[in-house]
Amino acid sequence: MTLNKLLERFMPLLVPIGITLGYLLPDVFIQLRPFVPWLFGLLTLAGALKMRIAEFGSTIREPLPILAFFAASHIIMPLFVLFVATIFFGNDPDIITGYVLLFSGPTAITGFIWVTIFRGDKALSLTLVLLATLLSPLLMPGTVHVLVGAKVAMDTSSIAVSLLLMVVIPTIVGVTANETSRGKIPAIVCPYLEPISKICVILVIAANVSPLVSRVQLNDIRILGIAALCVLLSVTGYLLGKLVAIVVRCNPEKSVSLCFAGGMRNLTAVTTIAVSFFPEATALPAFLGILLQQSIAVLMGKLLTRKSRES
Repeated sequence: MTLNKLLERFMPLLVPIGITLGYLLPDVFIQLRPFVPWLFGLLTLAGALKMRIAEFGSTIREPLPILAFFAASHIIMPLFVLFVATIFFGNDPDIITGYVLLFSGPTAITGFIWVTIFRGDKALSLTLVLLATLLSPLLMPGTVHVLVGAKVAMDTSSIAVSLLLMVVIPTIVGVTANETSRGKIPAIVCPYLEPISKICVILVIAANVSPLVSRVQLNDIRILGIAALCVLLSVTGYLLGKLVAIVVRCNPEKSVSLCFAGGMRNLTAVTTIAVSFFPEATALPAFLGILLQQSIAVLMGKLLTRKSRES
């Protein structure tokens, strides 16, 4: 328990630590690549053990925000991303694919943390995370195939299977264990699993970064351009979530949840898929997004959720 509290205290540093280790010791952490799906599955299980089906009931009974979010986040947003990425990187299909892959990924479970901080609707946030996670084996490879499939070679079925093993099955196991035991299993397991999952974050990121070291020079103007477009598109995701909330007339709490669901993606999962099934350059947008996502979340949370925090 002491270790978990210590890791929680330094949570903002876990991602930079993983990136630094992978960047400085690529020959060491690349050896973990075969174990990444299992490490990520453990990470997903730790988060899923905290989810209860009862929390989703009231949200499911009002499906309009959910349906509007999925239409905006998984149809409108990927099309916009393809359009903008083609303008800036039209001669590089791998980078374009990386952006489309990035914004076809499921919304991030870490978004729930920010929803809690900014007083959003936690039930809606968890519902969006769960549904996006369960649908990711269809949405991610399907979106990439439809939008850029003719330009890149990819194994759609293998991507779907990988997402099932890393994301969907651990989520179902975690939610089922929590539900059937009425919270008893998480109470026993989580004190041990939570610190292990945080260490898994470091290991997964380090393992995913290691193959990219030769491609990433942080003083390269092209890399800076990829990062800048990541920021622009991420901010667009938040604004799209806010627009959805306005269109369907959500209350301020639901608006907060839609903003973070639209702006934050499960970048660790996206990077893992990109490194495993695509050319190395495809992972660059997700890799750079990992560096920037939490900082963007703080800024956009303050800009877009002021009314909710003041209420």
